[in-house]
Amino acid sequence: MALKKSQLTVGATHSERVIENLSRTQLVMYAGTSGDYNPLHTDDLYTKEIAGYPGVFAHGMLTMGLTGKMLTNFVGDGRLKKFGVRFTNQVWPGDSLDSTATVAAIREEGGEHLVDLTISTTNQDGKEVVSGTATARIDP
Repeated sequence: MALKKSQLTVGATHSERVIENLSRTQLVMYAGTSGDYNPLHTDDLYTKEIAGYPGVFAHGMLTMGLTGKMLTNFVGDGRLKKFGVRFTNQVWPGDSLDSTATVAAIREEGGEHLVDLTISTTNQDGKEVVSGTATARIDP
């Protein structure tokens, strides 16, 4: 169902848990789906001994995709006009992520009704892992 202008107010938020207890298997599955086989995401030995990290960590685009899931659940399929993020911290196996969209503006442009959103995805410790913005079409 499409989001309507009358359902929104500036400052209102929509939040949801986008992943619970991210597993190493999910990282490998994402590597296969995306074609991104960077060993930082799949090879614990490489990541620890060569790269100097405590272990494998999630692809940034996996975290962005999970954040996008929250957005489309909120605004509806096919409604996003813009979506951009900044990766602010790594996501590790075992992390659970919550994503929040906050209504920054409700406006009209070129005959379309739009909502501008700020986005924040945090881990179970409240540490932000993604920040960003999005714009979506809404119904009048």
